Amino acid sequence: MTDPNSAATLEEHIGQWRSYLHLRPGLQTGAVATLEGRLRQTIADLTAAGLADDEAFLVAVKRLGSVDPLSREFACERSARVWQQRVAAPFDSGARRAATRKEAFVAFGFAVLAGVAIKVPALFGINSSDPGAENFYFRNASLFVLPCLIGYFAWKRRLAPRTLGRLAAAFVGAAVFANLPGFGQVRAFRELTALHVPIALWLAVGIAYAGGRWNQVSGRMDFIRFSGELFIYFVLIALGGGVLCAFMALTFKSIGIDLGPWFASWLIPCGAAGAVVVAAWLVEAKQGVMESMAPMLTRLFTPLFAAMLVAFLGTLLWSGRGVAIEREMLIGFDLLLVVVLGLLLYSLSARDPQAPPGVFDVVQVVLVVGALLADAVALWAIGARISDFGFSPNRVAALGENVILLVNLAGSAVLYLRFLAGRGSLQPLEQWQTAYVPVYAAWAAIVVIIFPPMFQWLLP
Repeated sequence: MTDPNSAATLEEHIGQWRSYLHLRPGLQTGAVATLEGRLRQTIADLTAAGLADDEAFLVAVKRLGSVDPLSREFACERSARVWQQRVAAPFDSGARRAATRKEAFVAFGFAVLAGVAIKVPALFGINSSDPGAENFYFRNASLFVLPCLIGYFAWKRRLAPRTLGRLAAAFVGAAVFANLPGFGQVRAFRELTALHVPIALWLAVGIAYAGGRWNQVSGRMDFIRFSGELFIYFVLIALGGGVLCAFMALTFKSIGIDLGPWFASWLIPCGAAGAVVVAAWLVEAKQGVMESMAPMLTRLFTPLFAAMLVAFLGTLLWSGRGVAIEREMLIGFDLLLVVVLGLLLYSLSARDPQAPPGVFDVVQVVLVVGALLADAVALWAIGARISDFGFSPNRVAALGENVILLVNLAGSAVLYLRFLAGRGSLQPLEQWQTAYVPVYAAWAAIVVIIFPPMFQWLLP
């Protein structure tokens, strides 16, 4: 007799495969149906030979990959998770459910702790709604939230005491320099400190997440993938929270109660802090869903971002206008370049490394080269600004960040072009990208620790 749970799992696998196939532009529904019929027949033959449903599915998809490249990509992406499920299958399902509930309780416990931690300064008279308090919270928000996120991963990954001690030392050092007179408290460095402390500390989150695999390319790649998925889930939670707040405000307003002050003082700061940990737990618990969502979003937005950069550079040349280099514009430029790198990394993680170069690889190269040229334009504008008005902490920080991004993009472009020319594989590109992650954290630490005394000495 067929196990209904096993049959449901098989249908879920086939549904994910079918969704993945629909990513191919121009693929007709009839072609998908033909491939699905062949897949199901192969699965039936394999299960009749004694294989379990999920084993048969994986083998059948890999066989189908000989005639369908996208199925081959899907099989490479999903094989690790399917076999992990097979390894876990002999264990009692009740024990697995208990372990899942335990992890959920632990994650929500750390989320509550993050929400409480963000209100601890109120015990010392620093309320988020008070005038002037935004500077304190702006500098220190990551110091309240990220330790709770690391605590969750320390519990889940069973981190060694020595590793925990080093991570704790990093947070203590960050707290000192963010609030030490002459450093983060100086008005000229408040915003730089607030922007760069989370970047530096995110490396500590990566070490905790990797759980002893940080020195491996796969460990760093998993963390990069996790970071993008965390952002997606956090945005979804924030959108849902915004709808909830809107309905709450409307409902209570009907009886003459204004919830605005309570939103500002409690719900929004505590909810945002806790949502970071909840989003991380969702990424861990729902990896199967996100593994299909991330490649889909990458394939959707890579051509759009490439077209946008080409249009921007073409308009820049045609109009002859310069680039505005106000602080907000530079931050936006840098975020755009980081998104480009994220799209590149996600496409690499979802791609079959043995597949030959294709049209999507050409689009990726256009995206990377476009971002490289846009970064060069931004660097030229920053250099012109420094030449006209001299050095300042903001300008030097922006200069350094854009130089780092330029080197990263240039290396990526060279390695990808070598792959397109048939002179190398994609593995060096993946190694280059993952090995570059600590460079951003190191520069952020330099901005927080070195910039204040250096510029106060140079520019008294």
